[in-house]
Amino acid sequence: MTTPHPRLTLTEEVAEALRDGRPVVALESTIISHGMPYPQNVEMATEVEEIIRAEGAVPATIAVLHGTPRAGLDRAALELLATSPDVGKVSVRDLAHVIARGGHGATTVASTMRLAALAGIRVFVTGGIGGVHRGAEHSFDISADLTELATTPVAVISAGVKSILDIGLTLEKLETLGVPVLTYGTDDFPAFYSRVSGFRSPLRVDSPEEIAATMRAQWELGMTAGLSIANPVPEAEEIPAERIDGIIEQALAEMAEAGIGGKDATPYLLGRIVELTKGESLRTNIALVKNNARLGARIAIHHARTH
Repeated sequence: MTTPHPRLTLTEEVAEALRDGRPVVALESTIISHGMPYPQNVEMATEVEEIIRAEGAVPATIAVLHGTPRAGLDRAALELLATSPDVGKVSVRDLAHVIARGGHGATTVASTMRLAALAGIRVFVTGGIGGVHRGAEHSFDISADLTELATTPVAVISAGVKSILDIGLTLEKLETLGVPVLTYGTDDFPAFYSRVSGFRSPLRVDSPEEIAATMRAQWELGMTAGLSIANPVPEAEEIPAERIDGIIEQALAEMAEAGIGGKDATPYLLGRIVELTKGESLRTNIALVKNNARLGARIAIHHARTH
């Protein structure tokens, strides 16, 4: 039985599942508010929840609404996140401020991990994780996702590090932080839109059972770090690296010229890449999130059986 933190509000579906020890999968909300245009964002969020339920687990989309951290959202809440200009992008550093002001916040990977852990949820599905930004040796721009992975015991299923980042340096940083990086079914580390990044997988796993067993061993040893599980985008849906790399470079150059940085960088880049690919990157993004949801649900089921 899991007792969620008293500051959290859970839907009855999520609360019952946690109380009964049934599998629950956390989902972030920044991808809804700041990662995709409307109406594709709310359609994606609804379809991903349906995929998780069809696999036999319970979805728990996480956000802050009216100053209250929530795990599990109804359709009206998803619509608010998808359409309201008042929804901020909220990482861990921003949580207390948004809650104190009674505001709305779409949670990033880092803040979703933190709230999921407070709820007692151990499995979290997203699109791609943040990491070390290109040019970080000058900007010092490194995502809080990495430090959160080092300190919060949640397994994060993604399609790898976002392609707009420095994947090699991100993998080095994760190694330094002691975060297990597992790649599902391949020896190559994926690159979000593409199945291959040019980097080898640090650790390979080939089944949801093996991932759940690794989670159990990690936390039974008293290690507090989470796990990063990289699940390559389906081959039919990928944009090969040789095609997307030039587009990313163009978007990065335009961002630098416009003086955009910090928390605005990733939403700008993802949006510009959608424009430059004429919507192809958005279709790939939706496909990889759905693929991650299926794997995440299966991992959660095996973890619940053995936990």
